[in-house]
Amino acid sequence: MSKRARVVSARARAGAQREALRRQRQRRRMTMLITIGVIAVVGGGIAWWSVGQSASETVTGALAPITIQPDGSVVMARPGVTAPVVDVYEDYQCPACKQLELTSGSTLKNLAAEGKAKVVFHLLTIFKTDPTMSNSLRAGSAARCVTDGAQWLPYHDKLYERQPIETSVGFTADELVRWGHEVGVTSPDFEGCVRGLRNVATHQQYSNQVMASRKLAGTPTVMLNGQSLGTVAFVPSALREAVLNAAG
Repeated sequence: MSKRARVVSARARAGAQREALRRQRQRRRMTMLITIGVIAVVGGGIAWWSVGQSASETVTGALAPITIQPDGSVVMARPGVTAPVVDVYEDYQCPACKQLELTSGSTLKNLAAEGKAKVVFHLLTIFKTDPTMSNSLRAGSAARCVTDGAQWLPYHDKLYERQPIETSVGFTADELVRWGHEVGVTSPDFEGCVRGLRNVATHQQYSNQVMASRKLAGTPTVMLNGQSLGTVAFVPSALREAVLNAAG
């Protein structure tokens, strides 16, 4: 084989190797994209990723007792269950929070009902511009008008079910009152409380305090015994495993 032929042959082999490597990398990338579902949601400067989501659980049996705390946080736990603690920081206007509820809300309910965790909900307003900020404030204020824990959770779920898109005005007073009646809210003066926006200042103060003290980057943030679970919170099976492991 002449020198020129050897050079051409070597170049051809090198080219084939590069093409094989390119195809291998492409296959790996495709496998990764199929295996890892990446969902990016931008809302108030938040980005979150849901990795390898597993199937959502079905709520079975009666829920754990739900108690509204003086500061507005809400505890869902069996009597005597104090650990592990799962803190859920969320915003009714946050699309990623809605996705968390749809994906892992049932798991949280089941873990509390099984006596495997104390779940604490912290409703916040993270948005700084309208219409999202005002939407969130109205919803957060309205939720604080529900004084019965057993009625609070259905209202909580209804607000996520009817969450408005971020570019439109939503969570109007009429809607918030109607949805409360639909889920059976009977709290005294619920309608007057909602329409009067009586809890806006308290809700906003609580939001600012919690965001600062917890150093939260955004919502949703789910913490297990004070440590952020990150994307694990969006994977029901992984969330359950993490909580059970924390319980020892």
